[in-house]
Amino acid sequence: MQILENNKIKEKVYSEKLANGITVMVIPKKVQKKYIIWGTNFGSIDNKFLVSEDKDITSVPDGIAHYLEHKLFEQENGKNSLDVLSSLGVDANAYTTNNHTAYLYECTNNFYEALDEFMNYVQNPYFTDENVNKERGIIEQEIMMYQDYPEWELYMNAIKAMYKNNTINIDVAGTKETIANIDKEKLYKIYNTFYVPNNMCIAICGDFEPEKVIAEVKSRMTLKQTNFTVDRIYPEEPKEIVEKKIEKSMNISIPIFTIGYKDTNFKDEIIKRHISIEIILNIILGRSSRLFKKLYEEGKVFSEFGFNYEFASTYAHVLIQCQTADVEYVVKNIEEEIENVKKEGINSQDFERIKRKIYGEFVREYNEVSTISNGFVANYFRNINPFDYFEEFEGLSKEFVQNILKEVFKEEFKVLSIVKPA
Repeated sequence: MQILENNKIKEKVYSEKLANGITVMVIPKKVQKKYIIWGTNFGSIDNKFLVSEDKDITSVPDGIAHYLEHKLFEQENGKNSLDVLSSLGVDANAYTTNNHTAYLYECTNNFYEALDEFMNYVQNPYFTDENVNKERGIIEQEIMMYQDYPEWELYMNAIKAMYKNNTINIDVAGTKETIANIDKEKLYKIYNTFYVPNNMCIAICGDFEPEKVIAEVKSRMTLKQTNFTVDRIYPEEPKEIVEKKIEKSMNISIPIFTIGYKDTNFKDEIIKRHISIEIILNIILGRSSRLFKKLYEEGKVFSEFGFNYEFASTYAHVLIQCQTADVEYVVKNIEEEIENVKKEGINSQDFERIKRKIYGEFVREYNEVSTISNGFVANYFRNINPFDYFEEFEGLSKEFVQNILKEVFKEEFKVLSIVKPA
């Protein structure tokens, strides 16, 4: 067992790679809640791959990762594992992202009773023609629901404006047309290819003795080690954006917009880059920024900007979201403020203040068992140790952040997505 410790935040993670190749991480916390998440490194972007045992490349329908997530709960005994876990008083769920799929539950009691059902359903898929077809209507309804959700349309249009070929521009749930091609054979192919120990990890957080809870996981582990390799095939993505602006009309009362900046040079020093962009966004757009104060006093914005930096192995971008009746004016002011800060340079006092603020936010994330566990799983698939963030804060200079500002926030890589009232 490997023990990683961060003395700055007084946290430890106990990590062990089991004999079959799966990594189990335990983060002990003296709290009442207990949480477990089991992730697999397979998401909506992974629609083409070559297995070393196969002669031909496999292409799968868009949305199959999400479809599989739905189907895994249905068991051969006729029960749905979500219902079984709920009857034990635990809060169980699952989710699919662009790059991974995860199954989880949270509880205060009955953790090990729930662990029986949890580990059973993740390791024992049961797909039939009948139950696969039955799920199609449910997922079609979900797809239609998201198409009526303005924030989701806003996000997807920003992504489509930035990326020409990258499979991040595929909706996680797919479309009604693509999921029509999903059958039990394709689901089993995906499960047997990607739901294998060396492509998965488990994170557990709560009041646990690490050795004991890992032993309990081992005793329920039935997945066998695999020897094949998988080459994921991603299309080549040009640096250029696809289009500058996408507008859509929907049933809303006040327009909303997203500005996106496509990051074309995100392979190196990704943690420092992530922290730097968080600092930049807070300095320029945060609640204490001069821009937000100006727009708020003018009555142009009524709530804080939303902003974040999304990144994985094949993509990275900045997203800035706002609701306003005067989109053109607010967008123009954001663009001008970014250019002003580039020219003036980042104020040293603002830099230190915001740096401390963001450091504090990272520390506070270690107060919640779900946030801790989800973060360890997501970062595991990025090959990142979350503790490294706290080390990178220490040596981060204002000059480095200013260089990132000039490198990422370029007009040539900027897109605008707007949803306006119909």
